[in-house]
Order: sequence, then C-alpha cells, then structure tokens
Amino acid sequence: MQYRTDRKGNQLSILGYGCMRFTKKGSEIDLDKAEREVMYAIRHGVNYLDTAYVYGGSEEAVGKILAKNGCRKDINLATKLPHYLIRSAAGAEKKFQEELRRLQTDYIDYYLMHMLNDVKTWERLTGLGIQDWIREKKESGQIRSIGFSYHGNTENFRRLLDAYDWDFCQIQYNYLDEHAQAGREGLAYAASKGIPVIIMEPLRGGRLVNLLPPKARELIDGSGQFASPAEMGFRWLWNQPEVTCVLSGMNSLEMVKENLRIADEAKVGGFTEEQFRLVEQVKREINQNMKVGCTGCGYCMPCPNKVDIPMTFHCYNLKYTEGKGSGMWEYLQSTAMRRETSSASQCIGCGRCEKHCPQGIPIREKLKEAARELETPQYRLIRWAVKTFRIY
Repeated sequence: MQYRTDRKGNQLSILGYGCMRFTKKGSEIDLDKAEREVMYAIRHGVNYLDTAYVYGGSEEAVGKILAKNGCRKDINLATKLPHYLIRSAAGAEKKFQEELRRLQTDYIDYYLMHMLNDVKTWERLTGLGIQDWIREKKESGQIRSIGFSYHGNTENFRRLLDAYDWDFCQIQYNYLDEHAQAGREGLAYAASKGIPVIIMEPLRGGRLVNLLPPKARELIDGSGQFASPAEMGFRWLWNQPEVTCVLSGMNSLEMVKENLRIADEAKVGGFTEEQFRLVEQVKREINQNMKVGCTGCGYCMPCPNKVDIPMTFHCYNLKYTEGKGSGMWEYLQSTAMRRETSSASQCIGCGRCEKHCPQGIPIREKLKEAARELETPQYRLIRWAVKTFRIY
C-alpha cells in the first residue's frame, strides 16, 4: 500500500474504504461478509474508513468490526454530521454522541459536515454556534480533523474552502467529472491551500465499470493498457499528486484484492500519453448520448437569477449517458438540497448567458428542456421542503 500525507503529517492510504455499500441480507448488513472484506483491506494497508450517520446500519457495522478485531487505533475513521437534521449546537452534540456510540469509539479522526454545498449553509451553521462546538471538540480530542463533503460547482467550492480553516475536504471526482462539480480546478485550489482532498465516486458508483457503452469497454479491453475499466479510473486519479485518498465502496473480496493491487502499483505521473488518449476516447463514447454539448467552462456564469447552468446540463446529460436515476439524484443534491436553490426553472430568459457561451449553446431553450425532464413532482416537493423548513 502507498500512502500520502495530510497537512498534519498523518499518513493516509491512497485507497480508502467507503462503507456505504456493504452487502445486505434483506434490510440488514451482512456483517460477517463485511468483516471479511474490511479486515482483509486493513491487514493489507488500508487505514482510512469512511461512513456517515445516514448510511443505514453502516456506523454500527463498522463499530462492531473494529471492536471485535481490536484495530480501532490502526485506522483513521471518518464519519459525517447530518447538519441538515440539526437546529442547534446541542442538536449537533446529540448526533455526534450517537455516532460515537454506534462506532464504539470516543473520538473521530476525520469528521465531515455532510453535503455542505454552499456558503450560506455554512453561515447558518455558524449562526447556530457550530464553530465554537468544533473548537471544543478538537480541543478535547474527540475530533482530530474537521472537513466537509461537497456536491456543487467550482465557484461555491472555492468559497467554502475560503470560509473556514478546514483540515480536509471530500469531493466527487473522476475522469468523467473532470470539469464538473468541484472538478480539476477545485482540486487544484484545495491543493494550493494545503488542504488534503478525499475522492468519492471515483467510478461513479460503479457506473464507469458496469454501465459503460459496449464500444467504450471494447476500447479499454483492446488497449492492452489496463486490466479493467476500474483500473483505468483509479490510475487516472492516483496519477495526480493533489489527490490524497480515493474511496471505494468495496463489497466483494475480489474487488478488495483488485483495488489493493492497483493501489500498490499506481504512480504519480505514471499515466502515459497513450493512456490519456484512451481516456478521452472512452469519454467520447460515453458522451455520445449527451443532450447538451456543454464543456463546463463556466463562461455563462454567474447567472443573475442564480441558475447553476453547467451543473444543470451536466445532470441532464447524465440522465441520458448513465440512466435516469443518476442524473436526477445528482441534480437534486446539487440544485435543490442547498440553502440557495439553483434550479433550471429559475431562468427568466434574459439571455445574458448565451452572449458568453463559446460553444454557441441555445442555453435558454436547453434549460427549459432540462427543467421539464429533471424537475419532477418529487423534486419540486423536496425543493419546497428545503426552502419552507430551512433544512439546509
């Protein structure tokens, strides 16, 4: 296993264990199977485990596995505060103590504000006294490092990084999302501030393996460059020194062993020009079904009515390149589940964006299309609840 260093000098395995996708028997996690997989990973060098309050049964499972095997001190444990469920610092404390009980520990190594997607949400939490609460927890040693996980655009990501002295952050990032969400620009900005970056969704929940178009898979299989689509995705990430740790939601021993092998062999700067060309060819095949030729450059922003135009088009395209559920869930997270909504339907048709689009996209027309397809009754209900009850 290889390791990279965080800003405090801690050595983190470049492969982290994402604990959201443990195999279930009915509605319960298959604890024996999860234990075999997690412990194999730990014994072979993985020292970063990531879970969250809202990952049904995950915290309890991780706590039982670590306690049974006496290895809590051998790993860095990350979990997350569901800030959208709290209304006070006392509420945060209650959730935190519940997490400690579930995890059978008295401290958390890496604690995240879960899905902190804009500065206004952070300002709300600050108004509740969250910064004083964090300070107290760090002084007591109950929290070792504080960070946030993020779904949103690059601009808001940079603002969040500047809003507080974060110890680390977690973003969705992979070769298909290179210029979406926080993106490469956000990754570089975090690195420029010395903030370690943990990567989630390196294979888009397995979709860059299991839902590849046949031609894309043929390109990878016939290239002689990688043993699998997963290897291409991981090596592309570990090629970048700004990436500290890559989470994988491993749920089979075969997957654990394969990812460990790749993590042992991957090198910064080891990606060849031929391999970069292959990634671009695969991306073109994936994007054959795109609805909007948006590159995510952001020249159309800011929108005077707060529409997140690049994110809207990214999610609209995802609906057709990966499937309905993928695009609609990401759209919900990125535009409605935040303090200041940024839905496509907020467009007032001023046309300012179209004057700056280097691709010549009829943005207003495409925003209407996206709103019709992405803003379902369920979406509108959740957006209404967020705004009415000030959830974020």
